[in-house]
Amino acid sequence: MKASKHSPRALLCSVLLSIPLFGQAETVNWTNWLTGQISKHPDVMAATEQAAARDADAEASEQPLYNPELSVGADRTGSENNFEAGLSQTIDWSDQQGALKDKAKLIRLSAEADLNEAVLAQTSESLFALVEWRAATRAEEIAESQQHRLDALLEQVEQRQQAGDLGSTDAELLFLSLSQQLSELAQAKAAVDQAQARVRELLPDWRPQDGGIPGHIWPALASRVDNDNLLDHPSIAAARARWQVLRSEAEVVSRRAAASPTVGLSGGRDGGENLVGLTFSIPLNVRNNYRAEIQAANRRSLEAEARFQALYRKQQYDLAGARAAWKRYDTQLRRWTELSQGRVQRSADLLEKQWQVGDLSTSEYLQALGQRAESLKTGIELEKLAQLGLIELLSQSGELITLFQY
Repeated sequence: MKASKHSPRALLCSVLLSIPLFGQAETVNWTNWLTGQISKHPDVMAATEQAAARDADAEASEQPLYNPELSVGADRTGSENNFEAGLSQTIDWSDQQGALKDKAKLIRLSAEADLNEAVLAQTSESLFALVEWRAATRAEEIAESQQHRLDALLEQVEQRQQAGDLGSTDAELLFLSLSQQLSELAQAKAAVDQAQARVRELLPDWRPQDGGIPGHIWPALASRVDNDNLLDHPSIAAARARWQVLRSEAEVVSRRAAASPTVGLSGGRDGGENLVGLTFSIPLNVRNNYRAEIQAANRRSLEAEARFQALYRKQQYDLAGARAAWKRYDTQLRRWTELSQGRVQRSADLLEKQWQVGDLSTSEYLQALGQRAESLKTGIELEKLAQLGLIELLSQSGELITLFQY
C-alpha cells in the first residue's frame, strides 16, 4: 500500500454518489470542498505522513532477513602467496520472514485504520464547528433584530410621551430592556467571533460567506449501523489492528528465538595447494533462551486484545447513548416546529399593533417581545442540538466517514 492510498481525499471519496439525493450535484460539490479542506489540515497531513511511514515499515518487514557474507583473505608464507575467499549465508530456519510478511499486512491495515480515525475525528469536529457557527449567527441576527425593534420602540415612546399618551415609567422600562439587550447583543457577537475562529482553524480556506452546512446535505445523513457493524468503526478497527500487529509480533519474537544456522563455502590456495572448505555454525541458546522476550511479546498482545474488547464494549454504549440523545432532540425540535408554525415570526407585528391600540401595556409588550425572542432562540438551540446529536451519532457509528465520500 503506497502513500497515495492513504490520501484523506481518497478515504473520503467513493460512496456519496450512490445516495439518492434531491440536490445531488450541490451535495457532491460541497462534499468535494469539505474533503479538500479536511485534507489540508495539519493534523490530517501529519496522519497521512505517519501512514506513509508505516507503509515503509511494512515494506521493510517484507525484505529478506539475512544477506550473504563475502570474506576474502591473503597472506604470504615464504615465497608462496596464499589466499582464501568464502561465501556464507544464514538460513531462516524458523521462517521468520513468513511471520514478518504477515505482520507487514497487518501494519498496513493498522495504518489505514489510524488514518481513517484521524479523518473521522477531523470531519466530525469540522461539522460540529459549522453547526455551532450557524447557530451563533442566527442568535446574533435575533439579538440585532430585537435591539433594532427596541430602538424604534424607544423613539415611539418618546414621541407618545411628549404627546402625553405615555408616562415616564414606560420610557424607564424600555430603557432597562434596551440596556439588557445591548449586553445580549455583545455576547451574541462574541459567540459568533469565537465560532468563526474555530471554523477557520479547522477548515483553512473557509470564509463566512461560504456559510454553514447546506440544507440539502442533511437528508443524506441517516444512521443505519447497529452493534454488529461496529467492528468497521475506524477507532475499533484501529484498536483491533493494533492487537493483531502485536499478536503477529509475538509470533515473530517466538520464531526469532529459534537458532538460525549459517552455512559457508570457501576456497583458495595455501602452500601451493588448492583448498576447499565447508563451514556450518549455529547459535547455542543455552545461556539465554529468549523466553522472557517471548513472554513479554505475548503479554503485550493480550493487553492490546483486552483494550480492543474494552473499546468495542464502550463504543456499543456510546452509540446507544448517541442514538437516544439524537432522538430526544429531534423529537423536541419537531414538536417546537409544529407549535410555532410561523406564529413566532408573525407575532412581533401583532404585538406592536396591540400595544399601539392600548390592548397591551408597555411592560406587557416588552415582556411579550422578550418571550418571543426566547422562543426563537429555543428553536435555534433545539435545531443545533438535533444537528449536533445527528453528527455525534454518525461519528459514533463510524458512518460519517463514508457518508462524506464522493
